[in-house]
Amino acid sequence: MNRVKDYRQMVGKSQLALAKEIGVARQTINMIENNKYNPSLDLCVKLALALDTDLNSLFWIERKTNNERNTDRQTD
Repeated sequence: MNRVKDYRQMVGKSQLALAKEIGVARQTINMIENNKYNPSLDLCVKLALALDTDLNSLFWIERKTNNERNTDRQTD
């Protein structure tokens, strides 16, 4: 799960423009956005810089605490 597409759209860049800026194919951006490709750390850094954000904002997946999981189970 990542937020590359969200940030790309927020800054108003097309997949092609972002791809050219960081030196990859448009298809690579598409695959990253659709969680079909895990980019290298170097590529993640380039994405974050090009999208004017940080790695945590783009790729961090919040994990639920045990209390949150237990609450979810109780409401199911």
